[in-house]
Amino acid sequence: MAYVIADPCIDIKDGACTLACPADCIYEGGRMFYIHPEECINCGLCLSICPVDAIHYDQELPDEARRFAAINREFFGPEVTGLGDPGGWDKSVSTEADHPLVAAYPEPERRIA
Repeated sequence: MAYVIADPCIDIKDGACTLACPADCIYEGGRMFYIHPEECINCGLCLSICPVDAIHYDQELPDEARRFAAINREFFGPEVTGLGDPGGWDKSVSTEADHPLVAAYPEPERRIA
């Protein structure tokens, strides 16, 4: 694997990372983005532009975020989305599905203005 998106992305989905990625290896789920481990070219552009610091090199994941290496990988498998190896993101492969652990995260509290 290369880079991994962790929980700060959940319910934020800023999308700057998808615009910066030259390999189009960042895919949109319902509540967060996921990096395809086989398509990532290790350039680090996504890391440098993420406004919520959700992206980490897999070997430098904080202990509390280590499970996100598997979450990103499993997102593409038959148990979650079945996307497999799409060969590059575009809107046609966006999904409302999320890895079960991401889907189970509590919804953020909404501010009333």
